[in-house]
Amino acid sequence: MTEKFRIENDSMGELQVPVNALYAAQTQRAINNFPVSGLVLPSAFIKTVALIKKNAAKVNMGLGELDEQKGNAIIDATQQIMDGQHQKQFPVDVFQTGSGTSTNMNVNEVVAHLASEIAGVPIGANDHVNMGQSSNDVIPTAIHISSAIECQKNLLPSLTHLAEVIEKKASTLEGITKTGRTHLMDAMPLTMSQELGAWALQIRNGIDRINVTLPRIYKLAQGGTAVGTSINADSRFAEKFAQAVSDETDLPFKPNDSFFESLSTQDAIVELSGQMKVIAVSFMKIANDLRWMNSGPLGGLGEIELTALQPGSSIMPGKVNPVIPEATAMVAAQVIGNDATITVAGQSGTFQLNVMLPVIAYNILQSIEILGNVAKILADDAIKTFAVREENLQQSLSRNPILVTALNPIIGYEKAAEIAKSAYKQGRPIIDVAKEMTDLSLEELEGLLDPKQLTKGGISK
Repeated sequence: MTEKFRIENDSMGELQVPVNALYAAQTQRAINNFPVSGLVLPSAFIKTVALIKKNAAKVNMGLGELDEQKGNAIIDATQQIMDGQHQKQFPVDVFQTGSGTSTNMNVNEVVAHLASEIAGVPIGANDHVNMGQSSNDVIPTAIHISSAIECQKNLLPSLTHLAEVIEKKASTLEGITKTGRTHLMDAMPLTMSQELGAWALQIRNGIDRINVTLPRIYKLAQGGTAVGTSINADSRFAEKFAQAVSDETDLPFKPNDSFFESLSTQDAIVELSGQMKVIAVSFMKIANDLRWMNSGPLGGLGEIELTALQPGSSIMPGKVNPVIPEATAMVAAQVIGNDATITVAGQSGTFQLNVMLPVIAYNILQSIEILGNVAKILADDAIKTFAVREENLQQSLSRNPILVTALNPIIGYEKAAEIAKSAYKQGRPIIDVAKEMTDLSLEELEGLLDPKQLTKGGISK
C-alpha cells in the first residue's frame, strides 16, 4: 500500500508530509535529515515541552499579546499531549540539531495543527505557539523542568523507599554477628545491622545530594529567547511564566539570574548527573555486596539467600542467580556512562548556546528513570525478602583467626599473629589455640573473643 502525502510549506519551500501526520514541514525535514538511531526523546520531555507551550499561551494571553480564541485552543491542544495522546507524532531522533530546534518545532507544529482544528481558525506554529519563545530557551527550560518533575515524582520517593526498607531490614538483624571482610579476606566481626546501616546511609546521602542540587534546577532559561537578551519577549514574560509553571507543578521554579548562563551552559544538569553518578556507585556497591553474600549456595559465602525469582540457567537445572543485584549493577553502569556523555555534552556551550541539548535531555531523564525504577525493585525484591543463613555465618565466625586481634593489647601483635597462623594452619577455633599458647584462662578468652562484644569496638577495661 502506497503511503499518501500532502504538501507542506516552510521558509525553505515545499515538502511532502504523510497525509495523517499532525506535524508539518520542519518536523519532516528533521525526520529526513537525522535517520541516526531510532531513539526519540522520552515522553516526559515531550510532555514538558507541551507544558511550556501551555503556560506560555496563558501568559501571552494575560499580557494581551495572544488572542484568547487562539490561546485557549493552544492550551487545549497542549493538554492532550500532556495527557499522553499523540506520542507517535514526535518521531525526531535524539541525534539532531544541537539546540533541539527540531523537537521544539515538532511540538509547535503538532500543537498548531490540533489547536487550529479546535479553534476553527489558522494557528501558526511559530507566530502563536512559539510566541515569546526560542528553541534556545525552550529546550534548556524543558530539560530543567522535566528533570525536576521526574526527580520529585520518581527518583526521590524511590530512594526514600529503598532507604526505609534497608533500615527496617537492618533493625531485624541487630542480633546477627558475621565475619567482616576487608580485601575480600576475613576481618574483625560486625553485625549485619551495622553492615546494612552503611548501605542505608549511602542512600540517605544520595537523597541529600539530589536535594542540594535541585535549587539550581529550579532556575529556568525561559524568557531569554535567542541569545539571552529576551528579544521578542515581553519584559514581564519570564517572571509570569515561571510563576505559572510553579502553580501547575507545585515546584518552586523561577527565572535564572542570568539567561546567558542558562542558554550557554548546562552546569546545573551536569551537577545533577554527577550526583546521580554517586548514587549509581552506591547501588553498585550494595548490589555487589548482595551478590557476594548470596554466593554459593555451597561453594560461596552463602551468608544470605535471595528470593528465587526465575531459573538461572538454560542448561543447569536448579541453578538460581542473583538477578536483581545484577540488574541493579547494570543500571549503575548505564548511569555512570550517561554521566560521561552529559559531562562531554556540558562542555559544548560555545559562546551563547550549548549545542548538545537533546542528548543531555535523553541521558539525564533516562538516568532519573532507571535509577528510580531499580531502587524500588532492589528494595522490594532483594533486600526486603532475603533470608539469613545463620548456620553458615556462625561456622565462619567460629573459625575466624582474625578474632585474635582483640588480644593485641594483652599479648602483643607478634604473639597474636603466631596464634592466628597456627589456628588457620590447623583449622581450629582461635579460642582453643589461644588457650594453649597463652596464660589466659578459658573464661578470660571467652570474654575477650566474644564476636558479639567485638562488634561494639573499643577496649574493655
